[in-house]
Amino acid sequence: MENEKHEVIVADNFFTGSKDNLKKWIGHPRFELIRHDVTQPLLVEVDQIYHLACPASPIFYKHNPVKTIKTNVIGTLNMLGLAKRVGARILLTSTSEVYGDPLEHPQTEAYWGNVNPIGVRSCYDEGKRVAETLMFDYHRQHGIEIRIARIFNTYGPRMNIDDGRVVSNFIAQAVRGEPLTVQKPGTQTRSFCYVADMVDGLIKLMNGNNTGPINLGNPGEFTMLELAENVKELINPEVTVMMTENTPDDPRQRKPDITKAKEVLGWEPKVVLRDGLVLMEGDFRERLAVPKKTKA
Repeated sequence: MENEKHEVIVADNFFTGSKDNLKKWIGHPRFELIRHDVTQPLLVEVDQIYHLACPASPIFYKHNPVKTIKTNVIGTLNMLGLAKRVGARILLTSTSEVYGDPLEHPQTEAYWGNVNPIGVRSCYDEGKRVAETLMFDYHRQHGIEIRIARIFNTYGPRMNIDDGRVVSNFIAQAVRGEPLTVQKPGTQTRSFCYVADMVDGLIKLMNGNNTGPINLGNPGEFTMLELAENVKELINPEVTVMMTENTPDDPRQRKPDITKAKEVLGWEPKVVLRDGLVLMEGDFRERLAVPKKTKA
């Protein structure tokens, strides 16, 4: 939007999103918001489609797994149909979850994954795998211009406070003064990419010449206990860390190999975790109305 050449249409059914996140742009002459579910056809004229629709938190996709897989399959078919009708280029935000519980570490784009097709997370993991298949089939059969990003854990301001993903959980808990709940064993790892870096990567991928899939994520790898200790130290040293039971099929390791993103897009993340957590804390404190204690 800040590049004045562009007009932006956002279609969202607000299953996990919020209009508050868009209030800056409501009423802007080059911005349009449509309440729409991608499992229904969408008739608009566009040049580029960023297909980001899908709940990405286990809490949301386990709450409604059928809706999640419909979004990934029917939603992707509808967006590809739109791209075909109007000759648009389409970018799919796929996920590191396509690698499942990986037997290869770090994960390169050539790795096919180790995924349970009938688990409680499969609506998301396998849904995104099918979405990638559909993208390439439309590309090969109909010549659609496609781009696929495999996104690793992303965090930042304006996430749902009760989102269920680990960074938002820990920050909300620390701000509220509640124990940080680490799922056992606490040694499982994730890599966290700040949202501004991720957006930069998606725009570079959309406007570049490579179909992907391309991993977009921050190769800095942290255990859940390390993340909890960072949040505790930066946000509220008084909170405790509490171990809880884990969910089934939780991947033990997650770290992107971003060699391809560096070579093809000239992209790598710039924001380190500790800086990103502080930026997110300010937003969460404002929304939860919990000011930071000043040191006496």
